[in-house]
Amino acid sequence: MRRWLLAALLTLVALPAAAQTDRPIRVIMPLAAGSAVDVVVRIVAERMGETLGQRLAIENMTGASGMIGMRTGARAAPDGLTLLAVNDAVLTMLPNMNAQAGYDPLRDFAPIGQIVRIRWALVAHPSFAPTTVAGLMEAARARPGQIDYASGGAGSPQHVAMEMFLQAAGLRMNHISYRGATPALTAVTAGQVPVGFFGLPTPNAFVRDGQLRLLGTAGPARIHTFPDAPTIAETLPGFTFHTWGAFLAPAGTPAPVVARINTALREAVNHPPVRTRLEQLGYEVVGNTPDAFAASLAADHATMGTLIRSAGITAE
Repeated sequence: MRRWLLAALLTLVALPAAAQTDRPIRVIMPLAAGSAVDVVVRIVAERMGETLGQRLAIENMTGASGMIGMRTGARAAPDGLTLLAVNDAVLTMLPNMNAQAGYDPLRDFAPIGQIVRIRWALVAHPSFAPTTVAGLMEAARARPGQIDYASGGAGSPQHVAMEMFLQAAGLRMNHISYRGATPALTAVTAGQVPVGFFGLPTPNAFVRDGQLRLLGTAGPARIHTFPDAPTIAETLPGFTFHTWGAFLAPAGTPAPVVARINTALREAVNHPPVRTRLEQLGYEVVGNTPDAFAASLAADHATMGTLIRSAGITAE
């Protein structure tokens, strides 16, 4: 680790000074404040700013399920002074549902690196009668299309996760769309909508305080954050769902600038206090290279397109 950190710092020094200026780096985030990616980016960005010698100024730009922020980022100058902090929904899900998204996820951006993988959980308001995944499935089967669920918008990962669950279980529920994951979670916490899928750690505090009930997690195995919570796969064999958070730059950003920012990203997620904090919140740290991220993005885009079409998921 010491050798890696030394190499990373030497790389930062040796790289051209492109985008090195007193101006902060603008980070467009097409996601709501308090969402799973918003939380992780704010933790990592602080350390990255220290390494780069430039503050990362995060700007939440929600609307149209994230498409407004993505279009703005795609049109930004490729000078290293504008980045995007994204989840995979705006890259692999929305463009596969909406031919008019207004950006090409594989051509309009320069991949910098994935930050983390995000684990997911199915949660419900405590007043909701079903207390387990099996109970939810039974209720939805008895009242097809009558039980509401919340999401952060049509085509959002909350929408896709629930629709994939419903398709796998052969169920129907009613989609209630909000402008971002945080308003959707607020609706479930307030009891306005009974249930929803959310990326950890967004609902963690509400689960621990008893304001939400955790029905099940969406990974292949139970997680240390909530070790007593069953996986959905224990009731619905084979079902898993995860997302990720990442940094992008506008297409055309010089390779040395991308490399410099990627080095700062990888140093940040491997900085012991940062890594410990991320893992305590339930994230799985990634911190890969631009080339590895580009390959993963292309594969995930193709896979998600196949899943969305086969499940019949559409953007409303």
